[in-house]
Amino acid sequence: MSEYLSVTSLTKYIKYKFDQDPHLQSVLIKGELSNFKKHSSGHLYFNVKDKSSVISAMMFKGNASKIDFDPKEGDEVLLEARVSVYERRGNYQIYVNKMHIDGVGNLYQKLEQLKKKLTKEGYFDQNHKKPIPKFPKKIAVLTAGTGAAIRDIHTTINSRYPLAEQIQINTLVQGEQAKNDIIDKIRQADALNVDTVIIGRGGGSIEDLWNFNEEDVVKAIYTCQTPIISAVGHETDFTLSDFVADVRAATPTQAAVMATPDQYELRQYLHQTNLSLTRFIKQHMQQQRKYLEHVASYYKFKTPSLLYDQQIQKRDDLEKQLNLSMQLKIKNQQQQLQLLYNKFNLKTFKLNINREQLTINQKREDLNKVMRNFINNQKNNLARKLENLNNLSPTNTMLRGYTIVNKDEQVITSTKDLAENDNIVLTMKDGVVDAQVKKVRCNDE
Repeated sequence: MSEYLSVTSLTKYIKYKFDQDPHLQSVLIKGELSNFKKHSSGHLYFNVKDKSSVISAMMFKGNASKIDFDPKEGDEVLLEARVSVYERRGNYQIYVNKMHIDGVGNLYQKLEQLKKKLTKEGYFDQNHKKPIPKFPKKIAVLTAGTGAAIRDIHTTINSRYPLAEQIQINTLVQGEQAKNDIIDKIRQADALNVDTVIIGRGGGSIEDLWNFNEEDVVKAIYTCQTPIISAVGHETDFTLSDFVADVRAATPTQAAVMATPDQYELRQYLHQTNLSLTRFIKQHMQQQRKYLEHVASYYKFKTPSLLYDQQIQKRDDLEKQLNLSMQLKIKNQQQQLQLLYNKFNLKTFKLNINREQLTINQKREDLNKVMRNFINNQKNNLARKLENLNNLSPTNTMLRGYTIVNKDEQVITSTKDLAENDNIVLTMKDGVVDAQVKKVRCNDE
């Protein structure tokens, strides 16, 4: 009976063989999680399967706390584990030391976690976005030195707005060194005093574009003082650089369109603006010409004497009233003197009367002098005003040999308004002449 082994002995022997085999102590396994359970103790119990097989697995709490994602049913995972036997049941299972999400899934999960973190910190807020200049003088282009991206950007800018100077900054866009190179080139472009920065590269997988999801790259774009257009990948490719940039373009070509105005649209706009301005100036000149013609036709300008006749009459009336007032005052003084003369003894007051008479005569002379000066000043002022009015008079202008030219009852002020054989009317100082234009000569010909 000694040759028979107990179940326990056999199980321990098999477990011993598993535990002693170095190839089973560190095994890399790829598979899908199923029957995933997290025990209250913190340990994880699950199966790992592929299309054909299933393996039982468990992960102790200490190792489970180091997982950098939230595992769930159906996740494709990469495991580092050892293979052993669970003696109580007599079946083999794996004890997992490390667990990672498989390949692309891991990157997408990291991307989502970082996006949530940066969103919470405000890196993607709209109030931080800077407007893209409408008429850039300089545009810095950060992309690989060769390839479709740089070719599309340069071609589009040259076609739309060749006035913009393009500064090409060759940048690594893929590989281990690309992250630091992208950050350095963003800072370099920001120091060049350009108007706009375009960061671009062609499409690719999430692994190819991953450098534009790095947190340090996102922060470099955020702190850049120059407006940035992100054109990483194609329409369906989104990176965190797209979210933090001031504007996101679906393609490098669209980035060039967003960065520049269309020269043909600008030319059309300038043409329309020029037409509108010319039309406005012509309308304004026509209005002013009509206003001047209206003023020139005012009856007082046709008869300048109407402007100063009343002033002359008013001056004469004032002079007449002043003389009459002086005469009345002198007469009153004489009457008072006569009364005094009659009242008092002639011999006693004769000298006083003579003295008063001299004083009165002197005052009268002074008053006459003042009045003459006042009247002369008024005459001079009026004469100057009359002279100024005469200078402004169309009639006086015609006396100096000038003629007013009318065509179709419109005053002609420029030779450009006349043509050969036009019938015109010439108004001179002493009459009107009907004439016909034989030839027009402009000063600028």
